[in-house]
Amino acid sequence: FRFCIVYFSFFNIQEKNHPTVTQIRIFKDGDVMLGGILSFHTFCLLLENSLNLMDFQFAQAMLFAIAEINNSSDILPGLSLGYKMYDACGSIARAVSGALALANGNEATFVSSETPCTKSAQVQAILGETSSSPCMAIATVIGPFHLPLISHFATCACLSDKAKYPSFFRTIPSDLYQSRALAQLVRHFGWTWVGAIRTNDDYGNNGMVTFTETANQLGICLEYSVSFFRTDPEEKILNIVNVIKHSSAKVIVAFMSYMDIDVIIHKLSYHNVSGYQWVGSEGWILNAPTAALDENHILDGAIGVSIPEAHVRGIEEFMMDVKPLNSSGNQLFTKFWEALFSCEFNSKNNHKRCTGTEDLSDVKNSFTDMSLMPIFNNVYKGVYAVAHALHKILKCNKTCDTNTLQHLRNIRFQTKEGEEVYFNENGDPAAKYEIINWQPTAQGTVEFVTVGLYDASLPVDRQLTLQNTSLFWVPASICSKPCLPGTRKVLQKGKPVCCYDCTPCAEGEISNTTDSITCIQCPIDFWSNAQRVACVKKETEFLSYEEIMGALLTAASLFGTCMTCVVAWIFLKYRKTPIVRANNSELSFLLLFSLSLCFLCSLTFIGRPTEWSCMLRHIAFGITFVLCISCVLGKTIVVLMAFRAKRPGSNIMKWFGPLQQRLSVIAFTLIQVLICVLWLTISPPFPFKNMKLFTYKIIMECAMGSAIGFWAVLGYIGLLAVLCFVLAFLARKLPDNFNEAKFITFSMLIFCAVWITFIPAYVSSPGKFSVAVEIFAILASSFGLLLCIFVPKCYVILFKPEKNTKKNVMVKSRATLKTNK
Repeated sequence: FRFCIVYFSFFNIQEKNHPTVTQIRIFKDGDVMLGGILSFHTFCLLLENSLNLMDFQFAQAMLFAIAEINNSSDILPGLSLGYKMYDACGSIARAVSGALALANGNEATFVSSETPCTKSAQVQAILGETSSSPCMAIATVIGPFHLPLISHFATCACLSDKAKYPSFFRTIPSDLYQSRALAQLVRHFGWTWVGAIRTNDDYGNNGMVTFTETANQLGICLEYSVSFFRTDPEEKILNIVNVIKHSSAKVIVAFMSYMDIDVIIHKLSYHNVSGYQWVGSEGWILNAPTAALDENHILDGAIGVSIPEAHVRGIEEFMMDVKPLNSSGNQLFTKFWEALFSCEFNSKNNHKRCTGTEDLSDVKNSFTDMSLMPIFNNVYKGVYAVAHALHKILKCNKTCDTNTLQHLRNIRFQTKEGEEVYFNENGDPAAKYEIINWQPTAQGTVEFVTVGLYDASLPVDRQLTLQNTSLFWVPASICSKPCLPGTRKVLQKGKPVCCYDCTPCAEGEISNTTDSITCIQCPIDFWSNAQRVACVKKETEFLSYEEIMGALLTAASLFGTCMTCVVAWIFLKYRKTPIVRANNSELSFLLLFSLSLCFLCSLTFIGRPTEWSCMLRHIAFGITFVLCISCVLGKTIVVLMAFRAKRPGSNIMKWFGPLQQRLSVIAFTLIQVLICVLWLTISPPFPFKNMKLFTYKIIMECAMGSAIGFWAVLGYIGLLAVLCFVLAFLARKLPDNFNEAKFITFSMLIFCAVWITFIPAYVSSPGKFSVAVEIFAILASSFGLLLCIFVPKCYVILFKPEKNTKKNVMVKSRATLKTNK
């Protein structure tokens, strides 16, 4: 413990330079002694004009608790508590010197290298200091002595490290929870773009680190984060003022002590910088002198966390009785009395003279302000914690551990107000805060209004509760406006994550929350609506009977069927007339039947595709058309063979009689049937949802299954049509009244033209239009056959009956034959 020599040497040098400092303490003897370290002055070298009345209040709270314990028969009976309090004077070095003096019981004696400095401590615990940095230094020094240090106001989270500070305890929650509470408070109001100012010490720096980490997790960005200490040069403070003036953030998080916030507020007032929402730590948010100093109301509307409101019976009356403090005659209390009552004992220049009998009931200043009652309660609980630990030792037997530190770790008791007091494994109490809002009054003052609570023991989503209706604050602070549903955030290059642009979601994607960072892809059967906020069922498209195009094609199909039936009726009625009999009536009726089927098969292409309809439409189309072309081909061959026989009396026609004609039609049709059976067996057509053609709708269509099967069916029809066309073309100069070659030639020309143009039109038509193209091709080719082959005959039958005679047919035929010869 050689390090104590350095501290005592420094302390004694200071004592020699400032001899009055050695007597700046409060002392009362007792059976058991408690130590106290407070800053009764704010600056060591300005003892005359730097009294800190707040720490006098803390001293009074400590004296009240000690007096109450000494007058109690329930705790430490038969023992009296005494105390020694040192003035740290705002100096870490003096705080450490006082702590070593208390720990060694060697307060103002120079200790040489030969003198051991491990003398048993005369105090059982030390209460103080008010700030974190002095507490860290004190706890480091007295830790090896196992001497407890209990702070009422040191909140730095770093002090929870038991490896570094094994003997440190506190009755105020750690800044770890305060920083998280501040971050949640900022996020609650949607302030995502904030500035930050902190005291450049352990309290401010460590607290701001935790706040920044939590803020980042909650999506809060810091536009700037600056630090300063109240003793910094004016240039540095002015630089911070300029940073605030030129920033766009309207919210400032101030993790500072009340002494530092006073300095920055003074500068901001001087430069007329106002209109900001301040979020404060407990170091200043409930400090009445700070509110009184804020004459320009820069802090109006400030919101922050503070220790929960508390009430200790009797402490206010005890504090107002300051005569016991003055009974020692110490020069410290002379100055304290003069500052308290604004008088002088040795009055000069007609200044008010102190009598020593002044009454505080007529005085209003920071000492009479009881707004720090929660902190007084912390001091009160700290004293009682030590007393309960000592009480356990008093009741111990000879084998019991008499170490105050060990018993202090395990204490659990209730105060007279019913508050439970205990320390966790880090020496910290339970973390609870009140949310305080600075609300201006009509009289121009500021009222501290409790508007919410924060309880770290609850689940994260229920830790913070606020009464928004009673709040007073300035407008929100954001870097970018929130991205509405239907858009997503795109970060701006080189800027924090809170600065972004809002980009609409792409087609097929949605975002249904504000400030979404991604757009959600809709399921495959859904599509985004126009606002990109919801996925709606994709429109299903197919050629239906209800739409105009489907209705027109249906009407055309039925019209063709009816027209075919009318022709068949005419042919049936006039079946014995020469023109009907001369044109192979059997094949004509079979052709009319197949044409009616061709017209009707187009109806299978209309409506929602199903497994059966997909197979039926292509198979019916393929077979009926082959049947139709087979009939035309049969008629063409009969005509050609009849007029192309090389010599009279040739028996070639016996191979093309009615039986052979029927067999040829059946044979041609069976080949198509075989192709269709193979197609259905290997890979039949099936209903298919085409989602690639259009992204916003589903095309219901029939997939071909086997493309080879489909093109084989079409190819076979095309082969027969070409063969029929060629044969009809060869027979085009045969007698007009007897043969149909010219009509068949023209009908096949139309048929081939329709289906040749069908292929590119079918391939290039989207969705239901490809089905419409196929139906149109079926109807066009069917109408071509019907009109070209049968309408001329019907015209003669109905309107030129004089030409429908055997003589006229035979005469015309012979004339044509002679001309050909």
